[in-house]
Amino acid sequence: MGPFVYKMAIKASQPIGIFDSGIGGMTVAHAVKALLPNEQIIYFGDTAHLPYGDKSTAAIQAYSIKITDVLLQKGCKLILIACNSASSAAFDLVREYTGSRARVFNVIDPVVDYIREHYENSKVGLIGTRQTVSSGTYQRKIDALGQNIECKALATPLLVPMIEERWLQNDISKQIIHSYLANEELADIESLILGCTHYPLIKSEIAEFYFNKIDILDSAAIVAKSVRAYLEYNHLLSSKLLGSDHFLVSDLTPNFEAATKLFFGIDVPLEKYPLWE
Repeated sequence: MGPFVYKMAIKASQPIGIFDSGIGGMTVAHAVKALLPNEQIIYFGDTAHLPYGDKSTAAIQAYSIKITDVLLQKGCKLILIACNSASSAAFDLVREYTGSRARVFNVIDPVVDYIREHYENSKVGLIGTRQTVSSGTYQRKIDALGQNIECKALATPLLVPMIEERWLQNDISKQIIHSYLANEELADIESLILGCTHYPLIKSEIAEFYFNKIDILDSAAIVAKSVRAYLEYNHLLSSKLLGSDHFLVSDLTPNFEAATKLFFGIDVPLEKYPLWE
């Protein structure tokens, strides 16, 4: 995903738009904000339709275009699809719809680029939603690198609802995580892609299963660095913070309110913005 200079006059002062089906994308928003504190963030959590991982491709595409339209109306210079399911199902469509109005990023390509640089001739594991794994997007992109990298993927559908309900750090959550990771499909891997932006919330439990002996690839940090590199290259880094961050949700839920405080350390005012009335 090389740098691209737009013909339209996008300004450095415009905000960055980030969207996900729920709280998972907050891991990406937090990483972007930590790395780029002068950037205004407009986050859209589609809490009315979460999780995306068990939705059809057509449904995910419809939600993604609606959210993209909202973020474009808000004047975003860059739209980051902070969801692996939407990245695999809707990235090309969103990019075509957006055209030259904003740059569109997904959370898959930066991770594949990272793998190309660091994991030639190795076995890489992938865990994600059914949508992400069944799409085969990671596998196709890694195979296309031509670097003898084997991608061994496993759908782990119970993890997202477990995380959304904040059912973490207990015997049951550890049992579910260990049951998935012990699957023979993931045998002998040297690194593991967390193919869902929810999964960094259980990164320590995943690392514990592997006795901290394999690399756990957290897309949030990798994607944030990719966004910064693009903005630097195109002279679109904001020199100072010009507005407060905004958090839009398609449905107000207690879980999302708690998640925003967990990630940002403050009570964040949420604005309900239904995609369909």
